Amino acid sequence: MLVKLLTIVFFLNILYQFNQSSSQILEFTYDGFHRPLTGIYLQGISTVTPSGLLKLTEKTVLQTGQAFYTRPIQFKDSPNGTVSSFSTTFVFAINPLMPTVSGHGMAFVVAPNFYLPSATPSQYLGLFNITNNGDDSNHVFAVELDTIQSAEFNDTNDNHVGIDINSLMSVQSSPAGYWNETDQFKNLTLISGKPMQVWVEYDGLSHKIDVTMAPLTENKPRKPLVSAVRDLSSVIQQEMFVGFSSATGSVLSEHYVLGWSFRSKGKAPPLTLSKLPKFPELGPLRMSLGLTPREVLITILLISLFLIFLILFLVRFIVRRRRKFAEELEDWETEFARTRMKFKDLYYATKGFKKKGLLGSGGFGSVYKGVMRKTNKEIAVKRVSNESRQGLKEFVSEIVSIGRMSHRNLVPLLGYCRRKDELLLVYDYMPNGSLDKYLHNTPEVTLNWKQRLKVIKGVASALFYLHEDWEQVVIHRDVKASNVLLDAEHNGRLGDFGLARLCGHGSDPLTTHVAGTWGYLAPDHIRTGKATTATDVFAFGVLVLEVACGRRPIEIQNQRSERVLLVDLVFGFWNEGNILDAKDPNLGTECDQREVEMVLKLGLLCSHSDPLSRPTMRQVLNYLNGDAMLPDFSPLDLRGNGMMMLGIHQRVGEPVMSNGGSSMVDSILSGGR
Repeated sequence: MLVKLLTIVFFLNILYQFNQSSSQILEFTYDGFHRPLTGIYLQGISTVTPSGLLKLTEKTVLQTGQAFYTRPIQFKDSPNGTVSSFSTTFVFAINPLMPTVSGHGMAFVVAPNFYLPSATPSQYLGLFNITNNGDDSNHVFAVELDTIQSAEFNDTNDNHVGIDINSLMSVQSSPAGYWNETDQFKNLTLISGKPMQVWVEYDGLSHKIDVTMAPLTENKPRKPLVSAVRDLSSVIQQEMFVGFSSATGSVLSEHYVLGWSFRSKGKAPPLTLSKLPKFPELGPLRMSLGLTPREVLITILLISLFLIFLILFLVRFIVRRRRKFAEELEDWETEFARTRMKFKDLYYATKGFKKKGLLGSGGFGSVYKGVMRKTNKEIAVKRVSNESRQGLKEFVSEIVSIGRMSHRNLVPLLGYCRRKDELLLVYDYMPNGSLDKYLHNTPEVTLNWKQRLKVIKGVASALFYLHEDWEQVVIHRDVKASNVLLDAEHNGRLGDFGLARLCGHGSDPLTTHVAGTWGYLAPDHIRTGKATTATDVFAFGVLVLEVACGRRPIEIQNQRSERVLLVDLVFGFWNEGNILDAKDPNLGTECDQREVEMVLKLGLLCSHSDPLSRPTMRQVLNYLNGDAMLPDFSPLDLRGNGMMMLGIHQRVGEPVMSNGGSSMVDSILSGGR
């Protein structure tokens, strides 16, 4: 109990002495803020540097810093009296991290307390907040040095001085500057990083407030920068605290006070400028990073070298990029401009032709999946080797012509691109891939009979369109399972027209070289090198047997590695009276046996060794659609016509063709085109 009583008496004594001494405080002077610092209360992020600078804010964002004289100043002789005259002068400097942008500024402030706990940073300068700004109960008088223009406070600009009373909406403001001896106005930049002096004066009789500023090297100007007449008696209480407040926003900056003096009932004592701490005027780079002049020079050189190397790198990158996407455009291609596509677009669509997007490859090139960036359209791009320029114009002409075809069972050819030693053909992307993956190598997903018959009819319809229904006769020359693609509804679409030839109706194409895939080649094509609609029918017949049997056009059997043609294999089953044994075991029993038998016989008929005995695609469509009955013929009829006299059985190693169903015979641009 005694201890508590002594403690109370002790604090009452301190409070009494404090109140007794406060009435005696009329003036003070700081020519720098050297340690140990007395009489200054710091709060927020404010500090004092070893050199004696009062640093209100540092390189932080959205922070406040205040510094107040710790003892109250008597501004009135009585609580209801008028405010006595007072004046203050101080030297400040603002150093931004960037030369043209700073934090929100600083202010000299007279407040009822030496701390402002509810004040916020940014545009409120650590003085007010969004709720109390403009409230008369604040009892705050301030002179702001504002470096950010805030529209909500009707700021003059982003470099102004204003007189504030209980609000940041200044009662009077002016762009920063001073009037020289000849009454010429000189602009000053608050964030120049150079020290400047400010004088704030209030006349208790006239109630006039004058704010004057000037560079540190100039005397006090005769004419003030900002003046206003306001009776501060309702604002300033009998005893108040004086100090500085500053705030930063999203931009880094530092606010300094180098010296400060104040006097009530008179003019503030002049500062001894020679005693002020030195403020290094070396610009934002050194002040923000703490560098010596030599380090600044080295930093500038390093930055310059970096920029030079960056420019060289960008130039090299742009040159290499242009070379990378360079294309050849010859005069004869102007007529095909609408169908020619940019290599750059195809490169980005396929993500650089990465293996991840590879759909397949063959003797003529590789096929990649892509997505056009502007339209999000899925495409398939075939890169075709083009080491020979022979026949290039004719080839492109035919490709563009084929691109004009439109049929539900053809893969649309969208366009082409020619670059260096390769050609690129762009097709519509078929989501279900090629037919061969559903037939061979123990497929994970197979097709039922209805789906297979639908594919066969689709390819037949496409060939009929090519042979008879378009403006020119188109001989595909490469009908095979890998060139039949399935769309989202598993419709069969014939694609890859890299070997196709065009001719007029009633005329023959001038082909002299064998082109196509071994196993699908008609014997008459091999003998003469001449491709006709009948050679397409032969390949279609092999395709029909491949779809119905689930076997490749050429299979290797027994230990002697003999190659057996699928045509001969099916013919053998039929000759033995059990042709249905040739069908794909994966079909099971859930299929129309008569339909399967008809399709197998149609495949044999289309694969007849005599081209004159093969049906046209119009007749094939009639047979498949049930509009006509398949001719009644027997194995003996085909044998008598030479069905088994093909003479094309080969053993592995014989040099007639290269093995594998995907090998091609001639170049895409060979002279035989």
